[in-house]
Amino acid sequence: MARYTGNVCKLCRREGAKLYLKGTRCDSPKCSISRREYPPGAHTWRRGKPSAYSFQLREKQRVKRYYGVLERQFRKSFAEAERLPGNTGENLLVLLERRLDNIILNLGFAKSRYDARQMVVHGHVQVNGHKVDIPSALLRAGDEVQPRERDKSKKMVKENLEYNESRRVPSWLEVDNNKPVGRVVQYPNREDIGTTDREIDFREQLIVELLSK
Repeated sequence: MARYTGNVCKLCRREGAKLYLKGTRCDSPKCSISRREYPPGAHTWRRGKPSAYSFQLREKQRVKRYYGVLERQFRKSFAEAERLPGNTGENLLVLLERRLDNIILNLGFAKSRYDARQMVVHGHVQVNGHKVDIPSALLRAGDEVQPRERDKSKKMVKENLEYNESRRVPSWLEVDNNKPVGRVVQYPNREDIGTTDREIDFREQLIVELLSK
């Protein structure tokens, strides 16, 4: 399980983009990108011109950190994306979007991606009526996600839904806040990649060029 033990806002500054690793912090004046739009370090302005490899590697790191996956998990997803028909880069992003922890976050069941991962690992959610404790589990169209039949799990999800009340749910998902239950309506398209209210511009072709060498 990928865990960030340091100041995760430095990761945003290092990648030069908001990754929303700390929930709504990136929407507040405390966001490190809003305060300092340059990478961390004492010699920021002395660095030379980045190479093509640098751009490719940085894009891979951005996607990895946004979805909170380790290198081995990322390589495994890329290998599966290569086997699928269609564009490899788009297939990779769709596979990452279909992860259970990402879907829980997009449904509003969790405040941040780390919270979503913890909820899954600690057994607070179930898929199609069965407990699933693997954050990387890939969901299919028609699958339903809801908190387990425990007061603690239901209370946690209810509080998070209220916290994320203003957050829009992606078009490929639907949620009933009253039950509460979320459902995968269809697989996401390229236009659906990233959260609906926080546009993340990924350049997946750079990742394909890097990992296809």
